[in-house]
Amino acid sequence: MRKSFRSASLFAFAFATGSLTSLLAGPDNLELRNGGVPRFTLEEAVLTALQRNPDIQRARQDIERTKGVFLELRADAFPRVDGTSNFSQTDPHLENFTGDGGSGGGLDSGFETTIRDYNFRLQATQVIFAGGRVVSQIRSGQFQRDASYFAFRETIDTVIATVRQQFYQILLNRALIGVQEESVNLLQSQLQDQQNRFEAGTVPRFNVLQAQVALSNQQPDLISARNNYRIAQIQLARTIGLDFNPNRGDAPPLEAVGVLRMERRRMSLTRAIEIAKERRPFLKQQKANVLTNNAQVGIARSGFFPQISATGGSDFRSSPISENLNDVRSGYVFGATGSWAIWDWGQTYGRLKQAKAVLEQSKITLDDAGRQVELEVQQAYSNLQQGAELIRSQQQNVGQAQEALRLASARLGAGAGTQLEVLNARVEVTRAQSTTLQALFTYNSAMAEFDRVTATEITFANALDEPRTREKLKTDPAPTPAPKPTPLRLNNAGNRSPAR
Repeated sequence: MRKSFRSASLFAFAFATGSLTSLLAGPDNLELRNGGVPRFTLEEAVLTALQRNPDIQRARQDIERTKGVFLELRADAFPRVDGTSNFSQTDPHLENFTGDGGSGGGLDSGFETTIRDYNFRLQATQVIFAGGRVVSQIRSGQFQRDASYFAFRETIDTVIATVRQQFYQILLNRALIGVQEESVNLLQSQLQDQQNRFEAGTVPRFNVLQAQVALSNQQPDLISARNNYRIAQIQLARTIGLDFNPNRGDAPPLEAVGVLRMERRRMSLTRAIEIAKERRPFLKQQKANVLTNNAQVGIARSGFFPQISATGGSDFRSSPISENLNDVRSGYVFGATGSWAIWDWGQTYGRLKQAKAVLEQSKITLDDAGRQVELEVQQAYSNLQQGAELIRSQQQNVGQAQEALRLASARLGAGAGTQLEVLNARVEVTRAQSTTLQALFTYNSAMAEFDRVTATEITFANALDEPRTREKLKTDPAPTPAPKPTPLRLNNAGNRSPAR
């Protein structure tokens, strides 16, 4: 079941970098195959989720949004060119008239004015000095873009872990249906046997009633198992982005291919925490947020300095004494504007104080995020140990319970045992099988969560892997060199691993 995820990883990397054209075709698993239910392996389910999951799509659009923010903030560093124009036409009766005709006076009949005039100005504006505001804006935009990219990577890891856990849940519920059906079938055969014996007069009617009660008590568990299986299929369909198909009616939206297995993962807790702190996009996002807020402090501080801009351009104007529109005067226009808040009653200081407080809050959040990552790794590691211990404890239990059931049935057939012993042994077999399956699910689900919290699900090949290599805060230790881009690869167990 845990096959290589190389294609899923390549898709995720291409999705992160925006190169989706060649991969959006993907496995054509969304249409019914031969009129049946679409079947998904775990790898195909992950690929479909990477294509269609709304959380991933929203996170990718957030990257596009922050790219736009960066372009907007960067624009202040370059000259801005604006063109303005004006055209007007005036009714001649308003502009050119005489005093004749009882008008009571007016303009001299020899004076003429134009009834059409226009002007056009092409002007370039460049910020000369802004107290570091422009540079801080650009840095802020860069770090916002970085934060959205790391948030996108965290979303991908979360969605893949969710798909894996929901896929395992389907496999568990389907296996539990088999256990319950086997138990019901055995109880039905037991009831039929007791009815035959009662008709032959070898057992009392109490045995028949007891077998009927046991069968009736087992039916709700089978009904619940089937319902849980349907619900798990619907939940996975929603996560991977499948729409409801009215043509299928109440048929399941998909079918999961695979079985629950145990594949051991050997990694010490100390090493797992070290890897998580190094790779988790969640921590990198928080670091980028700190750097963004640090740039915002620079923007607020720029209010203490004058803001100076220079302008230059050409002006084209129509003649004020000629009706000919081609009679144009042109010339250059140069100038400069400046402003300085010499006294603003603490407004700029208040903004700076707010920005510093937000920066300190983000640093506290970063520290807490590190502890949160440690907690998540320890919890996932503990759940892995629990699942492994449960599996070991149940390795021989199922066989022993089945042997006990066989002996109880044999004793009952020989007249040396009671029907109650057989029913109790049947219950223990069902319990042992269910516990074993639940232990396998617990282990595999914990493995998916462990891969997420340690960021070993996917390794992204991108030079932009550590935001603090772009800028160092005074309160931070010396930065390490930026890692070189590494190819995206996975191990044979279906888990993402860094390229070596």
